[in-house]
Amino acid sequence: MKLALIAHDGKKTAMVALAAEFLPLLQRCQLMATGTTGGRLQRELGLQVECLLSGPLGGDLQIGARLAVGEVDAVIFLRDPMTPQPHEPDINALVRACDVHDVPCATNVSGARLMLRAWSEPGAV
Repeated sequence: MKLALIAHDGKKTAMVALAAEFLPLLQRCQLMATGTTGGRLQRELGLQVECLLSGPLGGDLQIGARLAVGEVDAVIFLRDPMTPQPHEPDINALVRACDVHDVPCATNVSGARLMLRAWSEPGAV
């Protein structure tokens, strides 16, 4: 499973907690993440993560490009809907690419839990 992990600044701690909850599954996945999110997952949980650029510097677009050529199986993008993002067009492009290419995309912790639970516990969802 090739999984992309992205979290806005206000959601990075939630991403680390989510990853800790599903650590055995994520250890078996090929993970990529935007810069700071990936760094925290590496440091705090010991996960092997390919760190791309940070979102505002093009990391969302890098993941979208990989997704478009079949190199991403799913995206967890914990967005902060209450904080304006300077790279909002990039965020929208990534979510649109998920829709265009029929790639599962969870944008909040509840959706991410459902997605990860389905892969870790067949029949759980």
